Amino acid sequence: MTLLKAVRGTRDLLPPETELWDRVETTARRVFARYNFGEIRTPIFEDTSLFSRSVGEETDIVSKEMYTWEDRARAQSEKSQSLTLRPENTAGVVRAYIEHKLGESGLLQKLCYIGPQFRRERPQKGRYRQFWQIGAEVIGPPSAGSESPLRDAEVLEMLASFLDELGINGWTLVLNSVGSSTDRPKYIAALREALKDKAPQMCADCQRRAETNPLRVLDCKVPEDQPIIETLPKIADFLDDASKAHFAAVLAALDACGVRYEINPRLVRGLDYYTRTTFEFTHGGLGAQNALLGGGRYDGLSEMLGGPRAPGIGFAMGLDRLILTLQAAQAESAPTLADAFVAPLGESLNADALALARELRRKGLQIELGDGGFRLKKSFEIGNKLARNIVLLGEDEQRSGILTVKHFATGEQTKIPRAELAQALRNS
Repeated sequence: MTLLKAVRGTRDLLPPETELWDRVETTARRVFARYNFGEIRTPIFEDTSLFSRSVGEETDIVSKEMYTWEDRARAQSEKSQSLTLRPENTAGVVRAYIEHKLGESGLLQKLCYIGPQFRRERPQKGRYRQFWQIGAEVIGPPSAGSESPLRDAEVLEMLASFLDELGINGWTLVLNSVGSSTDRPKYIAALREALKDKAPQMCADCQRRAETNPLRVLDCKVPEDQPIIETLPKIADFLDDASKAHFAAVLAALDACGVRYEINPRLVRGLDYYTRTTFEFTHGGLGAQNALLGGGRYDGLSEMLGGPRAPGIGFAMGLDRLILTLQAAQAESAPTLADAFVAPLGESLNADALALARELRRKGLQIELGDGGFRLKKSFEIGNKLARNIVLLGEDEQRSGILTVKHFATGEQTKIPRAELAQALRNS
């Protein structure tokens, strides 16, 4: 019988790795809550047209990477519907904003999410066909200040705080402006014209993108193409005065709160809905594909989907790549161990050992529980791998209420009254 395995491009997340995932998600929820974000949960599949209209027909995501199928009609009178597993979450959030008339409150909607996304792409380190994202969107009517550059700067400052609190050092915030909905078409036209003679000298992907989505040419990582890309027109030369003023105000606000950044005129991001501010947080530990997270402003997306005018800005971070960065940092530090391993000295003491473990856990300690069927040597071997201390519970300890505790790092063995045990373990 063939052994069943996870489908290529997917994976199982197992302990202790899931502890890191929980830490990232908990930190995100805690930090985002301080900025008054609330969590939204949208379906993992949507009508295909949501993504073709928002992300763009000519993007790689829509043209090559989506998992799409025809949902059969349930009755002869019904039409079948094309459905797609979500390849990104911004479009779904904006669809929910429109559908539930969230703009009618007249207030900014600050929405965050955590969940899986799906793209049919070549699996590689840190990139999977089912991948997890944490993201957030700030969207609302212009009267609520949704167009303000202050919103952009606040989101960026929040992300800087999140990465700092997560313990990720050495990140770089990279910024650019792709201009308004009138700036961008002019730039794309100039880019397409410049690529007419140069695209044939570039990689196969760039040759295709030069026609279908010229902005994606700027994302190319092929070393031989970089000198050509450097000669292409820069978006900064096509910005109108309002877009320049907006970007300058974003930078001024970041300067005021001490968030460091770099400007990269090639950072344009390939999704059709982006306008004005675009950004990435990068980290050198990830190699050439070094983005931890990215996002930008999308002032016309709601209208593109048939909704009211509702400018917005948002971001998404891939947890898989974020976890890689944390694992690299964790590899340089000592492993996290439980506070104690409770070892009953005989099967008749198993129940009492469980009661002791429960008592310590309820006082906030992390406890591993052994088994009275283990030989003492085995209990010490297992305990040394899992915990900082071993607590021996034999018949003498049970009668006297004085526990034998050994600290593995120092080899020191002491007798501790049960009432003082939790504090002693906490201080060890």
